[in-house]
Amino acid sequence: MIRKWSASIVRAGRTVGGSSAPVTYTLIALCCLAFLAGPASGLNPAYGTGDELLAVQRAYFRRWGVIPAELFEGSGRSALTPATALFVHGSWVHLLGNMLFLYVFGAMTEERMGRVQFILFYVGCGYLALLGYAVANADSEQSLVGASGAISAVLGAFLYLFPRARVTSLLPFLFFLPVRFPAWVVLPFWAALQWLAAGRAPDGPGVAYLAHLIGFGLGFGYASVRYGRPTGPTRVKAAPAPAPEGENQP
Repeated sequence: MIRKWSASIVRAGRTVGGSSAPVTYTLIALCCLAFLAGPASGLNPAYGTGDELLAVQRAYFRRWGVIPAELFEGSGRSALTPATALFVHGSWVHLLGNMLFLYVFGAMTEERMGRVQFILFYVGCGYLALLGYAVANADSEQSLVGASGAISAVLGAFLYLFPRARVTSLLPFLFFLPVRFPAWVVLPFWAALQWLAAGRAPDGPGVAYLAHLIGFGLGFGYASVRYGRPTGPTRVKAAPAPAPEGENQP
C-alpha cells in the first residue's frame, strides 16, 4: 500500500513538473493540503467536535488570517498574515470555489507570464488586496482568510491578456445551462457583481468583496502595463459560475 502511494506521489510530481503551469497546480495543492490538515475541514478528530472544534477554528483563523485592527500595530507576525491568509480557507465551499477558478484561469495566465513572474504576481497582488481591505476596515476584529484576492488578480490579468477567450459559464438565472461567452463579457460582469455586493455587504462575518475588487484592478492594471496588446481568440476548456467564493470572514 505504501509503495502504491509513493508511486502515485512521484507520478503526480512528474506531471506537475512537466506541465506548462506547475505553479498553478502547486498553489492548488498547497491550499488543499493546508485545508485538509487544519481544523476547518473537520476531518481530524484531534481538533475535537462541537464547541471545542469551533473554538479551535476561531483560534486558527486568528493566527493565520488577517485581522485589520492588529495589522498596523507593528508586529512582524501580523505583517505576514496577508501572505499566510492566502493559503487558508474557511469551508469546503470556500476552498473548492477558489481552487476551481484558479485551475481554470491560472494555467493560461501562468503560461503567458512565466513561472517566476506568475508566483510573484499572485502573492504580491493577493497581499495587496488583503492589505487594501484592511486599510478600508482598520477597526475590524474579524479574521480574513482566503485566496480570492490573488485569484481575482488572476482574473483581471486574464481579462487583459485574453479578452476574446471563450469562457463556458453556468448562470443561475438560465437554470445553470452551460453558455459560452468571451472573457470581455463574463469577467466585467463578475466585477460588476462584486461592486454591487460590496456596496450592500453587512458588517461582520461574510465575504470581503472589496478585496476582490482591489485584486481584480491590480491584476488588470499590472497586465496592461507589463504586456503589449492582448492575444487573439482562444478557448477556456471549462469555467465555473460567475464568481469565486470570496475572502472569508469566519
